[in-house]
Amino acid sequence: MNNLISLKKISKNFILNNKIKALRNINFDFELGKIYSIVGPSGSGKSTLLNILSLIDKPSSGNVKIDGKSIDFNNHDLNDKIRASSIGIIYQNYNLLPDFTALENVSLAGLALNKNNKISLNEAKKTISNLGLSKRLDHFPSELSGGENQRIAIARALINKPKIILADEPTGNLDHKSAKNVFKILLDLKKSNRLIIFATHNREFAKLSDCKIEMIDGNIKSINGKIQSV
Repeated sequence: MNNLISLKKISKNFILNNKIKALRNINFDFELGKIYSIVGPSGSGKSTLLNILSLIDKPSSGNVKIDGKSIDFNNHDLNDKIRASSIGIIYQNYNLLPDFTALENVSLAGLALNKNNKISLNEAKKTISNLGLSKRLDHFPSELSGGENQRIAIARALINKPKIILADEPTGNLDHKSAKNVFKILLDLKKSNRLIIFATHNREFAKLSDCKIEMIDGNIKSINGKIQSV
């Protein structure tokens, strides 16, 4: 078993008018070479879990290991480097910069790692072309369809050849046909040296993963349909 990410007793609390427990004592190991889907109602903790996995947010308690090394969530510089080199993130709302072309949006992510504009532009062109959008390099997000914008967002996540791909409702804003096309791309990205984790409300897509995790009230309720003790 090759665990790339290990979660031990992960909890996350938010303090608003009162204390909200977004995650409750999560224990789970994610294996290299597999695709995981996370399902559950809104507010079940899916996005919070992905934010911790992406090192964007820190848990209130517990330990995260990536490649066997414990993450220090207070070491922001190191975590930024880990995220740039090893983690690709795909958002529901694309998060593309509106005043930058498709090529520029993707190449900027490459610059975060290699600092070389020429290399980043060449890699961005290759990555976008591999997703069938070579004729859209100079188009702005407003000139692209929802499905095309999401493919550009996927290209941005892939440019640094990350081991880990995280996607939060990647097809949530798309029509069914575009959603199927985008999800097929995600399935095709599966490799022995890569881990893919996506959150979705779409049970049809979730069933196509290697492992389906169902969350309710910040807990893992079931894994592949088998009820988990909390």
